[in-house]
This record gives sequence, structure tokens and C-alpha cells, in this order.
Amino acid sequence: MTLTVSVVGWAHEIPRMKDGRPDLRGIWQTISSAVWNIEDHPAELGIPAGHGNIDTGKLPYREDAIQKRKENFSNRLTEDPEAKCFMVGVPRITYMPYPFQIMQTNNQVTILYEYIHTFRNIYLDSDHPPGPIQWWMGDSRAHWEGDTLVVDVIHFTDQTWFDRSGNYHSEDLHVTERYTLSGPDHILYAATIEDPKIYSEPWTVRMPLYRRKEDHAQILEYECYAYMEMTQTNE
Repeated sequence: MTLTVSVVGWAHEIPRMKDGRPDLRGIWQTISSAVWNIEDHPAELGIPAGHGNIDTGKLPYREDAIQKRKENFSNRLTEDPEAKCFMVGVPRITYMPYPFQIMQTNNQVTILYEYIHTFRNIYLDSDHPPGPIQWWMGDSRAHWEGDTLVVDVIHFTDQTWFDRSGNYHSEDLHVTERYTLSGPDHILYAATIEDPKIYSEPWTVRMPLYRRKEDHAQILEYECYAYMEMTQTNE
């Protein structure tokens, strides 16, 4: 007897806006160890082991940039922007362990993040303002490539990191994000990093984003207390 399994209906149609573009609206979150370290890393005290999320396996640091990475790691408990309750930059804000809400119109995408109530206005089919400008979250401009939203981000400060282990960048950071809705409840997220001052070649971090589907899912209040202030208070 031959058992035949029909796959008809397995492929999910993605939700779309009235203009036919993919509908990214909703509350999303990733489950990833990238928040600790975007490279492969063993377990440490209070830190779970994790597989890397980058296509190169290991970050392609320039020789003259490695020492700064080591210093950042040694001082990570006090120098990480997250430990100071600062904005963490792009793409790190996407894989922080908190949800975010995407709002969408035909000419703009706005992302509201639970972490310290950060938000991004992403304007479609428009040009970046002339520099030099240094912003914590950069300046985001987007366009559609088929069903993928491509976001070009420049004009960064050099004060943010990619993770809690001290992987870092310069003010010349250029990020290209790609949001591809692969089904009703999943987005394939990729961010390509270019920064010739720090890295010898571009590299890409990738991860799935999951729709929060529980009843009444929403962005909650976030209270941040800087780690340095906590240690000073306890002395």
C-alpha cells in the first residue's frame, strides 16, 4: 500500500497590505543567544552557550582592531551601552530579549521597541540627509525588493556595540537590513555589516523573528537602572 501525503495548503500565504506589499505589522521577537555574543561562545557564569548568528563564523576583525575588542570584553560589565541604559544601536536592538512592534504605511515603517522605549522611523524611497551626523540608531531609509523590505542605515555614533561581549564598530558603520515575511508569523531577518575601519570584509547576521500571538500582546513599560549606579549604591 502506498501512502500519499498531500502538501497542498502547507505553503502559507503571507498577509499583505492594500497596496500588495507584505504586511509586517504586529509584535515580534527573536529567540537568540546573539544578545550575549553574535559569535559561537561557550557557557560562562550567568551566560548560556550559543551558536553564532554570523555567516563568516568568526568576525573578520582587522589586526589593528582586535585589541579594542579585547578591552571591551574585559570592561563589558561597565562599558556596554546596555549596562548604562543607553540605546544599543542597529542591528543589536532587533535581537535584544524584548519584543518590538512594527507599524506600517505605504511610505513609512515605524518600529517601537520595548527596550528603553526606543523607536525608529524608516522612510521609504527617500534619501539620507547629508552628513556628517552621528546618531545612536543611525538614519534609516528603505525600499522594497520584491517581498523583502531592505533598510539602509548610516550616520552612526561609534558608541554602540553588537552584543554584550564587546564586538564593536566605528562611526563609518553601514548596515543593510532585510525583512522577509516567510509566513503569517515569521520574518527572516538579515543585517549585513560594512565597516572597513574595523573589519576586513562585510559580514551578515541572520535570525528568524517570531510573531507574539498571545492574547493582548503589547509593548510594556521598561525601567532601566544603570549597572554602574547599582554598584555604586551597593558600595
